[in-house]
Amino acid sequence: MHFNRNFDFARSAKKFLIISAIITLLGIVATSVFGLNYGIDFSAGTSMDIKSTKTIEESKMDAFVDSQKIGEYTLTIATSDNRVSIRFKDALTQDQEKKFKTDYFAQLDPDASFEVNVVDPEIAKEQQRSALFGMSIACIGIVLYISIRFEWRFALAAVISLIYDAFFVIAVFSIFRLEVNLPFILAVLTIIGYSINDTVVIFDRIRENLRFAKLKNPSDIDDVVNKSIWQTLSRSINTVITVLIAAICLFIFGSVSIKLFSLAMIVGLASGAYSSIFIASQVWLYLKKKQPLKKIPAKAASNP
Repeated sequence: MHFNRNFDFARSAKKFLIISAIITLLGIVATSVFGLNYGIDFSAGTSMDIKSTKTIEESKMDAFVDSQKIGEYTLTIATSDNRVSIRFKDALTQDQEKKFKTDYFAQLDPDASFEVNVVDPEIAKEQQRSALFGMSIACIGIVLYISIRFEWRFALAAVISLIYDAFFVIAVFSIFRLEVNLPFILAVLTIIGYSINDTVVIFDRIRENLRFAKLKNPSDIDDVVNKSIWQTLSRSINTVITVLIAAICLFIFGSVSIKLFSLAMIVGLASGAYSSIFIASQVWLYLKKKQPLKKIPAKAASNP
């Protein structure tokens, strides 16, 4: 893939950072107003997936669930494979679950199969803590890795871009009231992995180009960043497109249970491609320009 290399990434850094800051602020406002639509993994409740041998009409299924008088629920029907997915806000007791199945067999489909997952409030809270702990450990590990391999400016820039990626996906799910569950956390961690991979590729090229650059004024650093981004742009775009195709196929043709995972991947991959180029590299550029120019060649030379 070839591009017209007239676009100046470095000298447009301020514009992109302002746009990213505005998007982040809007996301913070949206998340504060709407909150997150936690699935049963984090808010307790019962998920019930039913594989039916007959086509079930939504109106008939709604009437049946209402007749059980269990409480608030959401209902999703995949007519292509006769699969019904029900999410109850409350955790069902064994008696309620047994009655539901018995009535379903008697009234709708005697050959249906059930997959039931019940999460009580204590388990939901523990899973929330574990998810936050896992994401925190991932970020700390990335900071340490980038700091050791490169320098603290690279590490700080990488973490800022990763926080943007994760928060962008969270904001989208908040605005559209999409369910946040364990597969969502897995998607965010996967997105972080892809994003940091793209970021490291660009950072590695910046470091290599710094070794041979003759830096006489700040504009020379801009040239290094521009050159490094253009040298890695084809590779980054090709990688993202390849994974996006797979994620889109999963979203279109996959089962109901992985659609939100696939959607989070699609949103996060697009955000990660943007942040590696327009946030991580530009934040590093801003920090590097704060360093006295006379020290830059020595610093670059000390990073083999």
